[in-house]
Amino acid sequence: MTPGLPHGYRQTGEGRIRENVGLSYPDLSPGLIIEHRPGRTVTELDNLLGAALSGNVAPIHTDAHYSSQTQWSRILVCSGVTLNLVAGMTVRSVSGLTTANLAVDRVRFTAPVHIGDTLYAETKILTRRTSESRPGTGVITCHTTARNQAGTAVLDFTRTFLVPLDADAVRDVTHY
Repeated sequence: MTPGLPHGYRQTGEGRIRENVGLSYPDLSPGLIIEHRPGRTVTELDNLLGAALSGNVAPIHTDAHYSSQTQWSRILVCSGVTLNLVAGMTVRSVSGLTTANLAVDRVRFTAPVHIGDTLYAETKILTRRTSESRPGTGVITCHTTARNQAGTAVLDFTRTFLVPLDADAVRDVTHY
């Protein structure tokens, strides 16, 4: 690292730096826990767009009156929206340089998410190995947990993906 260079940045020229996206393979060591920030407040638009894009127009996700008559007393955010928001929160640090997602496993929705809830996520790196079939890449498996503003776990899942073994070479070629 260049002296005086802020952590998480690369020197790209005289008096010029660039943010790094994605931790490198050596950084993603088993046992590492990454707290993802900022948190993400779920909006009505998030839920409606997710419901529309997926075609999931179940009234529990789209009809405030209907939802007010259920055990939740209000709209329940579509689980696909929750999963996508939380997975997206992890990308900047965990998989910003990924070349492929291989699996999303053991997805569990453990508490309801409602419009206005703020989600926070953390990821634990479980395993890391070099790929046998794709030279120059590593296989990372991690476990992500999301909590709401009250600290209640609302979602957890395991994800496996490919990352380059030499992140700096990829950054140089792609201008990242």
